[in-house]
Amino acid sequence: MRSGAATGHVGYFHEAACYGTDDELLALALPFLLDGVAAGEPAVVSLGEHGAEVVRAALPAGSGVTFVTGGAIYARPAAAIRAYRKLLADYVAGGAGQIRIIGEVWPGNVGATWDSWARYESAINHAYDDFPLWSMCAYDTRRVPAHAVEDVLRTHPRTALPDGRHVDNAGFTEPMTYLGESREPAPDPLQHTEPMADLIDPALSDARAAVRAADHGQVPADEADDFVVAVSEAVANAQLHGVGPVRMRLWSGPDRIVATVTDAGPGPKDPFTGLLPVGNGADGGLGLWIAHQTCNHVVLHRHADGFTIRLTAGNPQH
Repeated sequence: MRSGAATGHVGYFHEAACYGTDDELLALALPFLLDGVAAGEPAVVSLGEHGAEVVRAALPAGSGVTFVTGGAIYARPAAAIRAYRKLLADYVAGGAGQIRIIGEVWPGNVGATWDSWARYESAINHAYDDFPLWSMCAYDTRRVPAHAVEDVLRTHPRTALPDGRHVDNAGFTEPMTYLGESREPAPDPLQHTEPMADLIDPALSDARAAVRAADHGQVPADEADDFVVAVSEAVANAQLHGVGPVRMRLWSGPDRIVATVTDAGPGPKDPFTGLLPVGNGADGGLGLWIAHQTCNHVVLHRHADGFTIRLTAGNPQH
């Protein structure tokens, strides 16, 4: 049984919750959470450190609200979807008729990696729609840039306001349309320098060797190993599912490694590719999903000359 603003709704009730003061955050969070507890619904907080402490301090002792570490969940978009789907499935298996979550895309993610998190916010309209979830996605407008707020309003069907109203977002764009739009990604500064490797139709062994040569210990060893696999998968996908020639370029910086793989084709047909595992992987979806799970930043870009995937290990920067 659904309650509150989501009464009668089937599937995912997805709201943006923009706030400019701590008091506004509390005006959004406290009624949402406590009403959920009163209705016997799981009520979960997945905010950054500051927001979580503000809410925790304002809740009554023994409130019944569950806190999870937002930074751990929001490490990477595809990993966040996987973690939340497991959390939601566990609650439903336990008999929950509605789950309430107020979450915050980790504050640092509204910077260099925002493009991938905007895709996440759009994709979860589909990814969580088989669960009785009501979520408020909190955005602190004191820290979130205006262009990101514009994306928030396009990727959320509705907005929760601090005065208690729930309004439709006139600019909401359906995920199939939003994810299919071509956006020119901001280049990593390393891409303005000479690449350390520039390979045309490389053998996978050569692609892997080039990535290993770019590893100077600037990223953790396990992350470097994952990056070798991710780049190899991207090259294999381009060779199998794209249109040749396939070009792989690689840059190595003091705190990151960046790779791009370009082919002359249009890219994956499924706009959810990478964020959700794709059935039998016939369009390269499984390999790109693996890359999204293991790389700190993944950019997919359709352009006049074809399709490019950019992968980053280490600290993404624009």
